[in-house]
Amino acid sequence: MTDAARQILLVILLLGLAGISLELWLLNHVEDAYMLIPLVLNAAAFIAAGLVAMRPSLATVRLFQGVMVLLLISAVLGMWLHFQVNMEFQLEMDPQLSGLALFRKAIVAKTPPAMAPGAMLQLSLIGLAYTFMHPALSREGKR
Repeated sequence: MTDAARQILLVILLLGLAGISLELWLLNHVEDAYMLIPLVLNAAAFIAAGLVAMRPSLATVRLFQGVMVLLLISAVLGMWLHFQVNMEFQLEMDPQLSGLALFRKAIVAKTPPAMAPGAMLQLSLIGLAYTFMHPALSREGKR
């Protein structure tokens, strides 16, 4: 991968993280500890991205990869939590719902949007793509 392609991926990642962080803040996504996880991980991703961009080494690339994996895990967990909340709400509204009808209602609910955390999943994959065959990994591996 060229340095230019790697830099483009990092810029896309940072713009996406900034956008999601702003949206979460504007939506007041801070009501409990679970809601703070994406904001904290986004901040950690900004820090890790700065470190890997300014001082690329095996340690900073591995740190960055670790944060991206945490983002990925939190995105999957976030989709599950959003879906669970939607299912509970739908069951409160109509206790007779079950099976595919319940799934359909829960997955398309507007609040909280069940698939919204998927954007963080995509960003984490962009971050991991940034580290694919990173020069710091090959330099360190030759020692």
